[in-house]
Formats: sequence, C-alpha cells, structure tokens
Amino acid sequence: MPPLGCSPPLSLLLADFNYGADEYDAEGNEEPKALPEGSETMPYIDESPTMSPQLSARGQESGDGVSPTPTDGLGTGGERDAGKGLEMRKLVLSGFLASEEIYINQLEALLLPMKPLKATATTSQPVLTLQQIETIFYKIQDIYEIHKEFYDSLCPKVQQWDSNVTMGHLFQKLASQLGVYKAFVDNYKIALETAEKCSQSNYQFQKISEGPGPQQWMAADAPFLPAALLYKPIDRVTRSTLVLHDLLKHTPADHPDYPLLQDALRISQNFLSSINEDIDPRRTAVTTPKGETRQLVKDGFLVELSEGSRKLRHVFLFTDVLLCAKLKKTAVGKHQQYDCKWYVPLADLVFPSPEESEHCPQVHVIPDHELEDMKMKISAIKSEVQKEKANKGQSRAIERLKKKMFENEFWLLLNSPAIPFRIHNRNGKSYLFLLSSDYERSEWREAIQKLQKKDLQAFVLSSVELQVLTGSCFKLRTVHNIPVTSNKDDDESPGLYGFLHVIVHSAKGFKQSANLYCTLEVDSFGYFVSKAKTRVFRDTTEPQWNEEFEIELEGSQSLRILCYEKCYDKTKLNKDNNEIVDKIMGKGQIQLDPQAVQTKNWHMDVIEMNGIKVEFSMKFTSRDMSLKRTPSKKQTGVFGVKISVVTKRERSKVPYIVRQCIEEVEKRGIEEVGIYRISGVATDIQALKAVFDANNKDILVMLSDMDINAIAGTLKLYFRELPEPLLTDRLYPAFMEGIALSDPAAKENCMMHLLRSLPDPNLITFLFLLEHLKRVAEKEPINKMSLHNLATVFGPTLLRPSEGESKAHLTLASDIWSHDVMAQVQVLLYYLQHPPISFTELKRNTLYFSTDV
Repeated sequence: MPPLGCSPPLSLLLADFNYGADEYDAEGNEEPKALPEGSETMPYIDESPTMSPQLSARGQESGDGVSPTPTDGLGTGGERDAGKGLEMRKLVLSGFLASEEIYINQLEALLLPMKPLKATATTSQPVLTLQQIETIFYKIQDIYEIHKEFYDSLCPKVQQWDSNVTMGHLFQKLASQLGVYKAFVDNYKIALETAEKCSQSNYQFQKISEGPGPQQWMAADAPFLPAALLYKPIDRVTRSTLVLHDLLKHTPADHPDYPLLQDALRISQNFLSSINEDIDPRRTAVTTPKGETRQLVKDGFLVELSEGSRKLRHVFLFTDVLLCAKLKKTAVGKHQQYDCKWYVPLADLVFPSPEESEHCPQVHVIPDHELEDMKMKISAIKSEVQKEKANKGQSRAIERLKKKMFENEFWLLLNSPAIPFRIHNRNGKSYLFLLSSDYERSEWREAIQKLQKKDLQAFVLSSVELQVLTGSCFKLRTVHNIPVTSNKDDDESPGLYGFLHVIVHSAKGFKQSANLYCTLEVDSFGYFVSKAKTRVFRDTTEPQWNEEFEIELEGSQSLRILCYEKCYDKTKLNKDNNEIVDKIMGKGQIQLDPQAVQTKNWHMDVIEMNGIKVEFSMKFTSRDMSLKRTPSKKQTGVFGVKISVVTKRERSKVPYIVRQCIEEVEKRGIEEVGIYRISGVATDIQALKAVFDANNKDILVMLSDMDINAIAGTLKLYFRELPEPLLTDRLYPAFMEGIALSDPAAKENCMMHLLRSLPDPNLITFLFLLEHLKRVAEKEPINKMSLHNLATVFGPTLLRPSEGESKAHLTLASDIWSHDVMAQVQVLLYYLQHPPISFTELKRNTLYFSTDV
C-alpha cells in the first residue's frame, strides 16, 4: 500500500527517547535496538467496566506512552509556557497520526483478501462461503472508511499547524461513530471461531491465514492473519481514548477544542465501560477462539539458557499454559509483538527433582570481578548523569549516557543469574532458566503448582490460537520494563546507599520440629543478592536466632527474608550446581521506605509467609554517616585506637587482634563460601570486640567456638573503626592520584613509594593482611572469593578517610560509591595483584621523586 501522504514528524523526536523493554535485544546482544520510527507502542489501558482509562504522569513510566517526554529543546518554563503547551498538542497529534497510518494499513491488510475470497465464493470451488466471509470481516470496511476519513481530515491540520488550529470536532465525530465498533465487538468471538474452523477445515484458507500469501492479497510484507489483526479495532478505541487524555492535558480550558474533546472522551469512556465483558480483552484475561477465558497469572523477565547461550525472555504464566516469548525485531513503523519461543501446557509441565534432572552442559559463569567492574562502570555513568543534570547539560548528552548505562545494566542482568530453574514437558523437551534469587525460583514454582491443583487438561494450540495468545501478551503484560535503573523515571526513588542493620529475632507457625535458618536478600542493580544467613536452629518449631547483620545496600529498595529447612541428606544433590537443596518453608518481602528506615532507632516488624511469622528489627545508616571514624575515648582497648599505640603497647609488629583473626580464618574459614563477604552475626562481633578491648584471657577459647563469619566481621570492623585508615589520611589523595596514572612504570614507582611512606606499624600490618588475602583468593574455586571480591570488601575499609578528611569529598551517597570507592578498590587490587612485597626489600630500594607526597 502506498504511504497515506502525511509523514509524521515525531520519529526524530522519538529517536532519542526511552530504553525500555520494547527495545531490548532478547538475544543478549549488548546494543539495544533504537525505537522504530513511528512505532505504535501502546500503554496499558484497563478496559474493565469499572475502570476508565487514566493517563496521568504514570502513563509514561514504562517508556510506552503515547506522547514522548518533552525534550529540553522545547523551551524552558515547563507547563507554564503556553507555546510549549501548543507544541505538545502538535507532538501528541503527530504521534497519533503516525499510529493512525499504521492502523489503516492493518485494516487494509484485513480487507485485501476479502474481494478475492468473495470472487471465489460464487464459483464451484469456493474458499469460503459468503456468510463465512461476512462473519470474519464484519464491519471492518465501515471501520476502515471511518478512520480513512478521520485521517484525511486531521493530516492537513497537523501539517499546516498554527495556534488557531481546531480539531476537537473531528475527535467528537470519531467518538460518535463508536456504534460501529460495538457491532464489531459483539461479533468478535464468532469471527474468531469462524476463522479457526475455516482454517482447520480449509487448507487454502489456512495457508492464507498462517503466512504470506499471493502478493496481491498482501499489505506490504505483512501476513494476513485474521486472528492476529482482528483485535486491532478494540485496541484502537483504547488508544484514541488515551490520546484524548493527553490532548486535554495540553489544551487550555478556554480553547474552543476543550469542550469538544471532553465530550469525545466521555463518549469513549462510556463505550469502553459498556463493552461485553466476555469479549473485552481484559488486563489479565484473553478469550480463546473457543470462548474460554484464559487469565494471565504472572509474567516477568527471565534469563533462559538456550543453545549454550543466555537469552533474555519474557515468560507468561496463564491459568493453563506457560509461554516463553521474546519481542520480535519489527520493521520500521510496525507495531511490536511477541514471538513465541515455546509453550508448555501446565497439565504436561513437571519439575524434575534435583537428583533426577539430567546433567546439563556446563553453564558459563562470568567471574565475579567482571560483574563488580560492570557495577562500577554503571555507578560512574550514574554520577555523570547526575552532574549533567545538575549543570543543566544537554538532553542529548544525558540520553547518550543513559543509553550506555542501559547497555551495561542489560549485560549485568543477562550475565549475573546463576541459580538453575528447570522446567520439563512430560512429552519431551526440558528448558533451563537461570535466576538470581532462590526467592524468585520459589515464586514461579509455587504459582505453577497452585494452578496445577485444578483439573487441567493437556492440549495442543492451533496456529491461530497460539498467535492470538502471543498477540495478547503485549497488551496483558504486567511487567513492561526490564528491571534496570535506567528505565526508572527521574522522580522515582534511587534506592538506599549505606548499611542496613537487621536483627532476625524468631519465627513461629511451624507445624513440626525442623532444622531451620533464614537468609536475607536485597536488590542491587536490578536483581536480588543473598547478603546474610542465620545459623541453623536445630529440631525446633520456634527458632530463636536473635542475630544481627550489617548489610551493605547499593541503591536497594526491598528486603527479602527466606526461611529454610536444612537438609543433611547428601544424596539430594542438585546436578545443575552440585549443591544440597534445602527446602523453602516460607518467604516474604518488604519495601525499604527511606522515610521509615532512616531513623536512629530500631524499627521492629513481622513478615508473614505461608502461615509462618518471622520477627525482625532493622535500622539504616546512610553511607555518609558510615564514613565517620570515631576515635575511642578509652585508649586501653584496641578498637578506635591508633595502630601505632596498640603495637607499641603490645610490643608487636602487627596488632594481636589482626594476627588472631587471620590465623582462625586460615585454620577453618579459608574454604568458607563468601568469607569476608557474608555478614557475621552482629551480636557475636560485638562480643568479640568486647573481649579484645578488655584483653580477656578467654579470647582464644571464644575464637575457637565462634562462627567464622563473625571472626571475619570482627577483623573488618577493627580496620573500619581505626581513627584514621590503615593507609592514612595524609597519603589518601596521593593514592587516588597514583592509581589513576596510565604509564605502568610511573604507577609502579608511585605506588611503591607510597607504601614506603607509611609508618612502619601500618606498612607491616598492611603487608601481613595482603599476603593473607592472597591465600584466601587461592581458594577461589571453593570459597568464590576472587582478588577483586576481596578488594571490593577491604578497599574502602583500608583507605576510606576519617570524617574530617572525607567532608571535602562528600557529595551524594551514590557519588561516593561511584568515584571514591571505585578508586579505593582499585588501589587495594593493585597491591593484591602485585608480586610478593617484602618489607625489607621495600625499605632498601628507596626511589627518589622530584615532588614530596
């Protein structure tokens, strides 16, 4: 079909907007797709009888809105600027006009085969009878003519735009013709049923409806498919209603169009409310060709391991089927749709037990240090975006940064999950997803198992049914965006940066005694990470843990608590990851409200999960507060006391606390998964702190009995509470400059010179710790702690300036995380990757510099 003669100017404006779910490359390539020119991205409208479509600010949150977010280039002064209001009216209309052209093309694609089908109907070998043709194509010609007339009237008004243009009467007329749509909707189910029956009984019609047919029957490269296209008219009413909301928002109340648009909106809303409930494509339901209702229960983005590589999929759980899809790569100007990769009827879906699942090909796991590097890149870009906004930078520069941030976050989202979730079709194939969280795996499993308790029948979807179902996914989905921060609106909470202190007190509601423990997860960079684990409370129905944890937050917004029953049966190994599978007894999640959490007092709460109640308390310390190093008032202890004072008092080269904690970790914790990363119980750490401060003679006995993560936590706490960092406040700026040097020789000279400049107690202790951390990293295949992981944990602890020094550097909490922390980690990593450094050799090989440090 030739163009309709009105090229929409919106495409240039859209090109720089939004990096939402509609643009991700589901095959895992780093480069996201640009938004197609003139693409018809539709926001969700709840069309249930009790709900009128609402646009408001939320209408654009997912990057799916009708009108684009205005760019900075549209002028200043916000909505107060009347000129900008008029410009926004033009943008809204231009976007609507572009989608109207697509819609008319779609209607014409439906109508093109109608004439040839009618011509054969009167021959001796008809493809369809006249009645069947009338049923399938009922009212589509009328709808086409209505919209063609509307388009032809509106197009010149937009092309010759000025402040006096009126077009409210055109929308009022369009709304007054919705009776034709009512007739179409009432026939909708019969039309689909007829198309299905004709497709099954007539090979020629099946060929027409399933794919590209004779070129003369086709719209430009678009397959004629009644089932896929027949729901377009219903979609269109919701689209025009949404546009009316947008137009009213940018039309002054005294404009002659205002009452006409209001009237058109009222008519449209009443129409949507009156649509027959059985036919209405609801937010969570789709009507099958057989007239059954199929509810959408859950959907979300999961990483599938397919053909040895990771692919981002959008998975839809309906009442009777699990469907795995990805967004199609669509041609310019085409409405985006999902492509079904596979589906499994729930009646045929089984979860193989860990020991039964076949051994899958080795999953390529990205090293932790690469994931950490990517987090730092993302944090750095976030800071650049904040600076650009603060300096009122160009919107195009900000969008470029956001695009780069999306690419990096998408890579992280694709490559971080490692928890296997296998689904098996009893008639054949298995599918493997990789998830970041046991919580998420449990949610999907429970949702599927709950539906499987109903009397479900096995079935095979016909091609028409499958395409109707897949076509409905775009409309029904509840998760519109990939969970990355670059998809968030600017006014959304950036999350919390700092430390969350959580005490897990107790749990009730278990029906029989078990060995019970809890894990804590927080979200970070779009996915959830396990941060802490209580000890196992054995053989009880009312565990009393009373354990405190300090959890580092990186833009976190949610806390999850999972309660497990510990399994000691070594035969129950998961072949996918060779770990014993513990049973989840319950799980729950709470939002971390910055206002509620950021108080000095503990806040007690209860999470209810499957009849189990877990009691816990929490409080939050922001990152800028955690930067403070407070000297101890009691100089007789070791915490908060200068390292030179402690070593002089002890007559030692390395403080006793450092030597004893390292010895204990190397004795029984060096193979502990996540050593130094997993939080120890805060009450245990405080108890150890007290005995070291008091120089209690029972220290060694207490150390041998204490949980190894608490000992590791005590060592970290000692370095964190030094009145100045181990690598000193004086040398901190020089360390920051030295690590930024590009020339390897210059960097080596500078970094070694800085070590020699440290006081002897600091240097000897640092080298002692350095060799210990290298030995820990040698066990990385077992403990999962790489040199990079250890540098991430200890870098800020050893270099972070004391309060007086840090004030000069402190801006935003996230800014601290982005720049200073990144450099602190890199300094420690440099020394960890360096060949062994001897104190004697270092002091002997004095190098001379033209500038003093």
